[in-house]
Amino acid sequence: MTEFEPFEAFGDLDEISERLESPDPSVRRLAVIDLVETSSGEAIPLLVRAVGDPAAEVRLQTARALGEFDGVDVATAFVSVLTDSETDVAQAAADSLAELRDSAASTALLPLATHSSAFVRAAVFRALKALQVDASLGPAIAALGDADARVRVQAVGVIGYLKRTETLPSLIHATRDVNADVRLAAINALSFTRNEVAAQAAADALSDGEWQVRAVAAETIGRIGQISVATALIRSLDDGYWQVRQKALQSLGKLRARPAVAAIIPFLDDPLPSLRKDAAAALGDIADPKASDALGARAQDEDPDVRKTVIWALGQIGRATNP
Repeated sequence: MTEFEPFEAFGDLDEISERLESPDPSVRRLAVIDLVETSSGEAIPLLVRAVGDPAAEVRLQTARALGEFDGVDVATAFVSVLTDSETDVAQAAADSLAELRDSAASTALLPLATHSSAFVRAAVFRALKALQVDASLGPAIAALGDADARVRVQAVGVIGYLKRTETLPSLIHATRDVNADVRLAAINALSFTRNEVAAQAAADALSDGEWQVRAVAAETIGRIGQISVATALIRSLDDGYWQVRQKALQSLGKLRARPAVAAIIPFLDDPLPSLRKDAAAALGDIADPKASDALGARAQDEDPDVRKTVIWALGQIGRATNP
């Protein structure tokens, strides 16, 4: 976002304003660019005016330019470009809207949370996520019932960014959404807590039909840090997708799950070097002496990263055994 400071060398605002009235759309478009270059808050009223330009190319440039400014007036201007008849203009506005950082801008955005257009609703919740204002929580929870999955995904983002323990029931409910993107966003959002119920919800998602959701669930368990669901992670070491197995290995290491050692050791011989490395790292984090022999046998692994990790893991076990 531009911080408004005195400007120079980019022309006078009065002169730029005159060019915004030119009959030539290309001249007006360049005038919009010059408004951004001024880095002046005084340019905002002129940008607001350009939002209604008859030429789509000028409105497109204006939608992009608005992302360089901040505040309530800018947020208000986005209302017009978000509903522009040209798809490119509306999409540029949605992208720029996400750059707002002034929490006061939420006053202009919140009324759009129930707009008739799902595109607008999704764009507004995407912007509200970064603003992290308390007033957005109620509309976001209500939007978890929105008919459009794009809106539900962005609403989950708002809830997750606010990191309120009282929202856990709503997030957990969203982990069972019919749409995989919503489920993925909701499971990821659970990472802020250390709650055992949230960990169980992530563990339940390890049986999701989409491997991407299962991978995020495995990673989220490690972030939540609840050893009580380690058994579910151990079962995920048999998942058909290596990405899920990898996240499970990493999380088991973070949990320092000693019961997982026997299940992790075979991964030291996995065909994928990345899994061999993660297995060694997990065993090093757990630091169970029972893994020493298996690690020692892999100290000459053909992959240098695996070898380094194995040596590190053996050192971890040594320090844990002889503090």
